Amino acid sequence: MSFTLPPSPPARPNRCQLFGPGSRPEIFPKMAASAADVINLDLEDSVPPADKPAARANIIRAIDGVDWGDKTLSVRINGLDTPFWYRDVVDILEQAGERLDLFMIPKVGTPADLYAVDALITAVEAAKGRRKRVGLEIIIETAQGFANAREIAAGSPRLQAMSLGAADFAASMGMQTTGIGGTQDGYYMLAPKEAAERPHLYGDPWHGVTAAIVAACRANGVLPVDGPFGDFSDPEGFTAQARRAATMGMVGKWAIHPNQVKLANEVFTPPEERVAEAREILAAMKEAEARGQGAVTYKGRLIDIASARQAQVIVRMAELIAG
Repeated sequence: MSFTLPPSPPARPNRCQLFGPGSRPEIFPKMAASAADVINLDLEDSVPPADKPAARANIIRAIDGVDWGDKTLSVRINGLDTPFWYRDVVDILEQAGERLDLFMIPKVGTPADLYAVDALITAVEAAKGRRKRVGLEIIIETAQGFANAREIAAGSPRLQAMSLGAADFAASMGMQTTGIGGTQDGYYMLAPKEAAERPHLYGDPWHGVTAAIVAACRANGVLPVDGPFGDFSDPEGFTAQARRAATMGMVGKWAIHPNQVKLANEVFTPPEERVAEAREILAAMKEAEARGQGAVTYKGRLIDIASARQAQVIVRMAELIAG
């Protein structure tokens, strides 16, 4: 372990982030009643330019007008290359109450993008005497963001979470696909030509950027989150991508349709048997340490302090969800 220890991420569940356009206020109560841990009210891609002022007004009324329970409440603002984003931040902070938890910044490419939004938030909070400090979450969805993920993750003390935006990322990288996440038809290999059969062996085209986001986040105390899966009529595909993301270290996934919420929660909630085993590993290691041993045999396999760290991750997540 390095002498320089990374900060701890926010201690809150983030298994599922449910998105809904700000132009449809009639669905806000349904979103609030859902099982998602995070609610993202959207002002960006799901809202046409002509509807953005009305959508912003809808969100301002809903921030304190809807009972969001104990959910994390976030608003995705417009991109910093548009004329809308500064008004999103200013109007919401000046006119809405303090129930808001986060602003989500899309298409972040450099740490300077976080600095710009952070500076504006800081000024408005000071001017209005707001007591609650609003956090940030961001989306990596460009080649520039991919290349700068490490620096971006350290770009603001307000930053709490970083997501992968697969669709815009694919466009920025010049990928030959129109799919949003999941398996891509052209991303495959064949068995050697000497093989009797040569089935398509599909790989994960999102592996590289996912690993970059997870590493950047874990090094800076930020929550890594998988983004959208576009085909909401394919629950098996959604679950497969969510399991891949969870295995790689991400803590949750977006839902762009209500039927994806349960799927995400199931994947990112540690099963009871896994939590029980993790507790047994911690107990076994505690006994081993009491005997002056650094490792012990558990169910026929060797476990050590690294095993205990893995077990602690599972137990801590279960406790966060339960709490």
